[in-house]
Amino acid sequence: MMKCSVIKVPAGAPHDTSGLKSSIEAGVIDPAHVVAVLGKTEGNGCVNDFTRGYAVMALKQFFAPYSADGQPAVSYIMSGGTEGILSPHFTVMSRSGSTEAGEAGLGLKSLAIGVSRTRDFLPEELGRLSQVDAVAEAVSRAVRDAGIASAEDVHFVQIKCPLLTAEQMHEAHSRKAELVTEDTYKSMGYSRGASALGVAVALGEVGREGLRDEEICVNWELYSAVASTSAGSELSCCEIIVFGNSSAAEGPYHIDHDVMKDSIDGAALQRMIDACRR
Repeated sequence: MMKCSVIKVPAGAPHDTSGLKSSIEAGVIDPAHVVAVLGKTEGNGCVNDFTRGYAVMALKQFFAPYSADGQPAVSYIMSGGTEGILSPHFTVMSRSGSTEAGEAGLGLKSLAIGVSRTRDFLPEELGRLSQVDAVAEAVSRAVRDAGIASAEDVHFVQIKCPLLTAEQMHEAHSRKAELVTEDTYKSMGYSRGASALGVAVALGEVGREGLRDEEICVNWELYSAVASTSAGSELSCCEIIVFGNSSAAEGPYHIDHDVMKDSIDGAALQRMIDACRR
C-alpha cells in the first residue's frame, strides 16, 4: 500500500532550505521518499522571474546527497509571487510503499500522488496541439504512477510549463519556424492553456478528436476542472503532479475539489465541504 504526506515548510528566501533541513532532522520528512516540491517564491511571477530557477537550483543541490541510484528524480514546481497574505514556502510531497493494493478493507480511498514530466519542447510546439498531446500522455502516466484507477478520482493536477524566451524565439526564427506568438508574456498564457487542455484530454473532460490549435486560449468551453498551470523560463518540459484518491493508498488524508467562479467564491468551498461530509 502507498502512504502519502504533504508537509509545508517556510522559506526566508528562494535558496533557504533551513526549514527542510529542520524537518528532516526532526523526522517529519524522509528525503528518500520525497517525490515533488511545490514552492512559492517572492518573485514577480512574470517572464523575468528568476527566483523560480534559483529556488529549483537550491533544492536540487539540497536533495542531491539524499538521492539514490534508481530513485526517480524529484519534481520541482515553483511559482513566483507572494502578494497579500501569502508567505514564501515549500510544500513537500512524499510517498512510500507501492501502488499495489492490499486488503481493500471497507473500500475507502486515501490520498495518492503521482508525478511525471514531458519531453523537452521546441519553441514552435508551445501553445499548440503537440504540447496538448505530450501533456495528456504524461498526465496519464502520472495517474498510473499514483495508482489511481479512475479519472473521477483525480482532483488536482499541478503543472509547471515552459514559456518562450527571446533566445528561443531567435533560434526558432533562424529555422524559419512559426511561433504561436511573438510576445514572451503572451506565450505564458498559451503554454498554460495548452497544458490545461492536455489535462482535460487525459481525463476525458475534453475530446481530442476535432480539437484545433486555433481553439487554445480562445474557446472557453474547453477547459479542465482540476488543472492548475504555471509557466516559467526555468524549464523546457512540463513537470506534472497528480493528486487524487486511490484504494491502493492508505492514510488519514483525502482530497476533493470544486470549481470557483472567482477568487472570493466561498460557495465552492462550502459545496466541497458538504460533499465530503456525505
